[in-house]
Amino acid sequence: MTGKKANSGKNAPPRAWQRMLSGRRLDLLDPSPVDIEIDDIAHGLARVARWNGQTIGPLPFNVAQHSLIVEDFCAVLKPGWPVKWRLAALLHDAPEFVIGDMISPFKAQLGGHYKVIEHRLQQAIHLRFGLPADLPDTIEKLIKRADRASAFFEATQLAGFDIVEARKIFGSPHGITPIELKTATAGQAQSAYLKRFHNLMSASSC
Repeated sequence: MTGKKANSGKNAPPRAWQRMLSGRRLDLLDPSPVDIEIDDIAHGLARVARWNGQTIGPLPFNVAQHSLIVEDFCAVLKPGWPVKWRLAALLHDAPEFVIGDMISPFKAQLGGHYKVIEHRLQQAIHLRFGLPADLPDTIEKLIKRADRASAFFEATQLAGFDIVEARKIFGSPHGITPIELKTATAGQAQSAYLKRFHNLMSASSC
């Protein structure tokens, strides 16, 4: 009996959940919307560095700050865009609160399994906050356009890319007025992210 129990423990699959500060246990392979909390997302994203931390200055440029810029760019590119899609833009990198921000070249090498995990997390996050599990293609494309515009400014101002190289990789940010990036602390970015989230949720319920 004792031997069987020991063997079953050894053969048990590795733990696939992460304990969040809210107390939730989020299953990374089969995430449930009920285990998603915006406070956990904001906390995590504000502490995940963009560009693997390879940015100038004493502070890392975090994903929460990037997400705020992308949401703002979407409003510039599509004035009058419904609030629910602006919420989707704010949450576009939300899975990174548990899986981190991997640069595109590394994601390409990891392949399909990583994308499946990321996609399941994104679906659970969308459902938790009243969005469709999968966004319409037109919405995804606009968010991606805003995402690449933010990446262009981050690359050229913070990550050491020259203009020509950045245009080749990310494209030119057409329709966007150039911005000057100022890196926020984790606490500042977390507070701003939560404030924007709650404002959008309030507007969507009006």
